[in-house]
Amino acid sequence: MVWQKYNGEKIRMSIIDAVEDIIQRESALGNRLKVYIGTDSQVKRGIVEFATVIVFLREHKGGFMFINRDKITRRLGIKERMLTEVQKSIDIAYQLCPILDLYHIDLEVHADINTNPSFESNIALKEAMGYILGMGFQFRAKPESFASTNCANKIVQ
Repeated sequence: MVWQKYNGEKIRMSIIDAVEDIIQRESALGNRLKVYIGTDSQVKRGIVEFATVIVFLREHKGGFMFINRDKITRRLGIKERMLTEVQKSIDIAYQLCPILDLYHIDLEVHADINTNPSFESNIALKEAMGYILGMGFQFRAKPESFASTNCANKIVQ
């Protein structure tokens, strides 16, 4: 997996080491962090483009994010696409859990799934919520899921 910063700079170490570096640097500056992970996708000419983000928010001092992009060339139905987004978020959350636990950093997994039944993505809400909560993570869906709904969405647009 290739990760980068928002400015396009590639992260040349493992994502676990990069996250630990960030935590140590921000702690040394006296900043408290919270981490949010989310994924969004967009279908363009039959290709599904995914963006997964790790958002670091400093308490009262703004934030920044790491980005991973991925593509799938096969067709996905809406439910499968939504659950693939959730899978990508959970994969990275699971990798980061030991380091975040070590430093007592709170984590939320955000799903770009609407809680309003009149929206198409709602078809995957119950499964996504069960999957994320079942893995032991805090869960947020639209409109509270800014990591996926705003940050990752900006990358795939």
